[in-house]
Amino acid sequence: MDDASRLWTRRRMLGATGGLITAGAWMPPVLAAAAPPSSPKVTLPPLFAPTERERPPLPNPQPDAERVGWAVVGLGHLSLEEILPAFGQSKRNKLVALVSGDRAKAQAVAKEYGVPDKGLYDYKSFDQLKDNPDVQAVYIVLPNHMHAEYTVRAAQAGKHVFCEKPMANTPAECQQMIDACKKADRKLGIAYRLQYEPHHRALIQMARDKELGTLKLFTANNGQNQGDPNQWRHKKAMAGGGALPDVGIYCLSAARYLSGEEPIEVQGFSHSTPGDARFKEVEETFAFHLRFPSGFQAHCTSSYSTHETKDLRLMGTDGWAAMDPGFSYSGLRLRIATKSKAFPKADDTTERSFGQPSQFAREMDHFARCVQENTVPHTPGEEGLADVRIIEALYRSSREGKAVKLEAPRKLDAFRGPPPKEEG
Repeated sequence: MDDASRLWTRRRMLGATGGLITAGAWMPPVLAAAAPPSSPKVTLPPLFAPTERERPPLPNPQPDAERVGWAVVGLGHLSLEEILPAFGQSKRNKLVALVSGDRAKAQAVAKEYGVPDKGLYDYKSFDQLKDNPDVQAVYIVLPNHMHAEYTVRAAQAGKHVFCEKPMANTPAECQQMIDACKKADRKLGIAYRLQYEPHHRALIQMARDKELGTLKLFTANNGQNQGDPNQWRHKKAMAGGGALPDVGIYCLSAARYLSGEEPIEVQGFSHSTPGDARFKEVEETFAFHLRFPSGFQAHCTSSYSTHETKDLRLMGTDGWAAMDPGFSYSGLRLRIATKSKAFPKADDTTERSFGQPSQFAREMDHFARCVQENTVPHTPGEEGLADVRIIEALYRSSREGKAVKLEAPRKLDAFRGPPPKEEG
């Protein structure tokens, strides 16, 4: 048994109940953390005066033998452009296996990243991962309709699972994934990369600290102009929907994690241009409105036919914070406006700039820490299920032409685990 497997105990996470989100819904349990492997940490004296911004500590990555071994399942754009390169910035992970239906592509990628031949699998041989002790976690990067099947199979193979968003196409599939990982005593995390990103982490803290006063409104827009109508994202059976579950989920998720609340009423509006071959099966544009228990409201748009737009604005009684871009893989900017303390007749508009390491390295390092220390992921399966339930309600609202009421827990961050520690 490898080091990380020893650290995993047989304690089960508390489960989410089926049906609607209720006040008695899942709450992250507190698990007794096992001590992770330790290595000597290197430190250096500071170079700069106290007037300069604080530098992060040295990376101090874990030795190879202590890292969590991953299999990446699916070698499309996201894996090749973002996830695989992120292992180079990771402190706790190593790439040891690839799963692809294209053997030649898998072999070429394996040579680039040093993955041995024994670590190459296709979808038929996927279950043989159970015989590879080097693999402790799998990252599911497949079309949405395949998430449930491969999460269940990975759990049955004894592997922890990290799955791309949206978690699945239906709440029933999400619950199946949660149940399978619980039954196998494996961890399940959903890849909400922005909940680990420094600017978004800072904005969450600002909201919790009332730096903007009482939160009142949130607006967000996430759009891109899709091309090939034959790609899987334009097939309803594979994607579950169009702009809403693919890019609109970022706006929906942000409204939830920035406020900490869950919506009690939603209304959605869908549109597709007649005759556009891209939108025969899925929606082109989806706009939606969310109302929360405190009176906080969110209005968001998502689109598959606009020039790339990725902005958000959080508005409170004492100020606002805006990000543009707000949802990109890099280049994020955070601006804040509040009344000036030095000049009461003016507003101060400031920009907070953080380092921007790979968002994928940060989220994977968090998940690896959870495996090594036996803690609950910040974005567990229950967090993904909450979004998919709301998406289902938004589609219903659009079909029926009226708002849909939801039951929701009144505690903050009802479906999230403990906040992440800085990684990446």
